[in-house]
Amino acid sequence: MTIKEIELYNFRIYKGVNNIDLSGDDEKNIFIVSGRNGFGKTTFLMSLVWCLYGRQMQDVDDIYKKEIDDQGGYGKYIANSLNRLAKSEEDYKFHVSITFQNVNIPEVPCKEIVVKRSYNIKTSSSEDVEILIDGYPSELAKEVGQEIFIREFVMPIEIAKFFFFDAEKIVSLAEVNTPEQKRKLSKAYSEVLGIKKYEDLKGELEGLQLKLRQDTASANEKNQFQTLRTEIQNFDESIKENEQKIEELREIRSEKNKDSRDIQEKLIKSGSLITVEELQELRVQEENLTEKQNQLQSQLKESYDIIPFAIAGEKFFDVYTQLENEANYKAAKFKDENVKGVTNKILTDLIKEKRPDDLVVDYKVERFFSEAFERLIKKHFFSDTPELPEDFQTIHDFSDSERNELFALMSNIRFSFKETFKRITSEYNLTKNEISAIRKKIRDAETNQESPMIAEFRLQKANLDKEIIRIDDTIDSLNREIGEFINQKTQKIKKRDELAKKLKVSEKSKSKDELIKKQIGNLKDFIEIFKIKKKESLEQQILAGLETLLHKKGFVKKVEVEIIGETIDIVLKNSRGEEIKKESLSKGEQQMYATALLRALVEESDLQFPVFIDSPMQKFDEQHAQNIVKYFYPNISDQVVIFPLINKELTDKEFKILSGSIAKTYLINNIHEDKSEFLMTNPENFISTYNQMYNHAN
Repeated sequence: MTIKEIELYNFRIYKGVNNIDLSGDDEKNIFIVSGRNGFGKTTFLMSLVWCLYGRQMQDVDDIYKKEIDDQGGYGKYIANSLNRLAKSEEDYKFHVSITFQNVNIPEVPCKEIVVKRSYNIKTSSSEDVEILIDGYPSELAKEVGQEIFIREFVMPIEIAKFFFFDAEKIVSLAEVNTPEQKRKLSKAYSEVLGIKKYEDLKGELEGLQLKLRQDTASANEKNQFQTLRTEIQNFDESIKENEQKIEELREIRSEKNKDSRDIQEKLIKSGSLITVEELQELRVQEENLTEKQNQLQSQLKESYDIIPFAIAGEKFFDVYTQLENEANYKAAKFKDENVKGVTNKILTDLIKEKRPDDLVVDYKVERFFSEAFERLIKKHFFSDTPELPEDFQTIHDFSDSERNELFALMSNIRFSFKETFKRITSEYNLTKNEISAIRKKIRDAETNQESPMIAEFRLQKANLDKEIIRIDDTIDSLNREIGEFINQKTQKIKKRDELAKKLKVSEKSKSKDELIKKQIGNLKDFIEIFKIKKKESLEQQILAGLETLLHKKGFVKKVEVEIIGETIDIVLKNSRGEEIKKESLSKGEQQMYATALLRALVEESDLQFPVFIDSPMQKFDEQHAQNIVKYFYPNISDQVVIFPLINKELTDKEFKILSGSIAKTYLINNIHEDKSEFLMTNPENFISTYNQMYNHAN
């Protein structure tokens, strides 16, 4: 899939119709769009994310979430996206459209797809999304819903961060610490690597098998199924309802936060104790610390999930021991069967051997040699096979992945949980104190003047701050409820599955049930093998990328991709086998890691999608920058659009390295503060044209 054309109409700084042609040839895949800071590079990237995801754009990346929060919520963000000059001329509509080509939609032949998102600040209550396939409205999009169509057939929102990203901010991939962050990233990895589609297929087969077995249930069993189904649906609805409430509350909180900040600025200006710039610095510190506090709070919540297992240590250890014994029992049983099998083969062959006529072997001798053979074969070939206890019972019968997950939890409790919990608690309290100190500085900076206007400002701000705290408490409460609903839903699903296992399938459906059961088993085996292959391949790809891009050759000696349950984690190791903490890397090294990871994910995925990169060379020194332009950008995708600052993020030397792969170049020409436009330039003269245009610019 590639993008043929993008159109922006009255979107922020782009007044009127602004088209950019991204069609090219197979030999040249790089497009450069550049301009000075504030001319509209980041706005252009943001317009694409808005066009595809609308209100959900804040789920793509934190930079979009922050932008929306800073403007007081999505409602204000979208209202402020209309070009100011267009608004003054009473043109209240804006849109962004993207024309895709070479799109592969199963059973829907098409040459082009146009996705267009529009908004009218006077008449719209929500955005209007239009999807055209080869010039005609898509019936499929109407049937499944426009937003779902984009996520299912154009690009899932979970993986958008890998294709639309700010290279300076993408280092966040190297700073993922909390379990919640890991879960979100693991979901994206699973989507990119193609694991999710097989998991979904297995889920569909299990649903089909469940339906088949329900058809043969008795009246009482059908009632139980119906009760469980209703309860599961109710939990789904409750979760959805809470999520909707949380989204609405976050929108209100963003508005009130902005109002509170605006009043705070007025109070500080009137007191003149600190400058507005100093206030901004304090706010940035407060935001960073609050984000850290939220991450630590998330880690604490995960710790609370582990604490019950630690408290029930003895019982949990009994389960661990039982599972270990079950694994040993299975291994011993398998080996014991091998011993018997080998013994039987040798004895069978011995019986077939021709004996001398005068040799008589009675049953006592035969039995002696039979037992001796079995004992000696076990001694010399299977010496590590433990004796099988005759009365051993299998209780849990966990799968390998379930057992590994429990063993990992036990290992965590035994070796690191206590120290980790102490560290998190200590850091949380320290961060909380630092936030309190900063907020006190801000409060102290607010004026002591008690004019009626100042008193009114104080009262308004106090009420807003109380309301924000109340909203935060309500969101926390709703999130706790969601956690409880999910746990209860999981229990109901287990009960439903256990009930289904007990049902006997009718003779009529027996062959279908056996076939589905076999296919589910095959899929489970395939998914396990597929995960292992993807794990090994991804490890090699990331390591190869790091070896190509990093200065310090051999600094990272090994990359391990750990897949436990639904969690995918990436561990870097040095030549001594010690883990290299990604958060300990320099910002440049973190960006190199993130770049190598992105390249590996694109290589390992079946997705072919354009890659858009803002601030492409931030944090790179000269050698790293040259490695990036030589090995990364020309090879990461069939279509790569970069937004560099010329002479800073892309020098003439680096441009020449890229020149053989450059299809088209554009400059963003800023006509005045409310209007920018795209100017297509000759790639050969791109740098010189830029220098001529902006040499004397302020």
